[in-house]
Amino acid sequence: MARRIIFDQGTSKLAVWARRLALFSLAATVLSIVIVHSGMLEIKPALATFGAALALAVLALLLAFAAFVSIWKDGLIGMGAALTAIAVATLLLLYPSYLVLKARNLPWIYDITTDPIDPPRYDTLAKARPRDANPVVYAGLTAAEQQMEAYPDIEPLDADISTLAAFKAAHAIVTRRRWRIVEARAPDQGRLEGRIEAVARTPIMGFRDDVIVRVKPFEGGARVDVRSSSRYGQFDFGTNAARVRSLLDDIEAEMARQTPDETPVTRPKASGKGTPKGQPKNPPKGNQPTAKR
Repeated sequence: MARRIIFDQGTSKLAVWARRLALFSLAATVLSIVIVHSGMLEIKPALATFGAALALAVLALLLAFAAFVSIWKDGLIGMGAALTAIAVATLLLLYPSYLVLKARNLPWIYDITTDPIDPPRYDTLAKARPRDANPVVYAGLTAAEQQMEAYPDIEPLDADISTLAAFKAAHAIVTRRRWRIVEARAPDQGRLEGRIEAVARTPIMGFRDDVIVRVKPFEGGARVDVRSSSRYGQFDFGTNAARVRSLLDDIEAEMARQTPDETPVTRPKASGKGTPKGQPKNPPKGNQPTAKR
């Protein structure tokens, strides 16, 4: 009977370790996300865990490519382990890489407001913020100049409706977004301004960001100002600006949809030619409130 000769090719240790590191980085990433969402631990250890997981994913990717060289050169097995490591590591690094590329030209700021001169001030949220969080005081002129250069479209929302109607529209949008409202004070006879303080969450990691909406009288109508601030980190990857922009767009749309339960505010006409500042030349017909950015 003829003998069968079996050649033991051996397994690439680099491929095995690449797969192990990739799977471990995946588990660490999921764990850090769960910690942030649940609030079981402080956010800084969770961020450290997340950063370490991404570093391990990079290392796993490098080991996987090195494993390809050893497999090709020495005829080892382990191609499946190397491909698994590449797939997992790429999946973990894809979104962070996208954020880095997207934000490479953005300023290092974490506090965005529609009114840098007189930004809405946190009241209840200032007391609720952890001690190691970013300051609640606006950074000032330097941050305002950087914001103006990077996000020139971030500006207040002016509307030809009462402050109460504008407050109701803003409150409806914040409620619809399921942000945690910590304070909501509507304007009344003794208080001209209305304010909403809420806590928003980032989509994936679930970081807590603070948001305040201020509604005050302006030129016979109402002005809506928004401020959004990250609690941690000196760079927000443009998240706060995107939040302010989308929030104002939704509030403006809500103002156009809502049926006013009071007589719409009519701005006084200017004497002479032209129109007063802030009043549209061709006001819309009907009883729908109008808003502009």
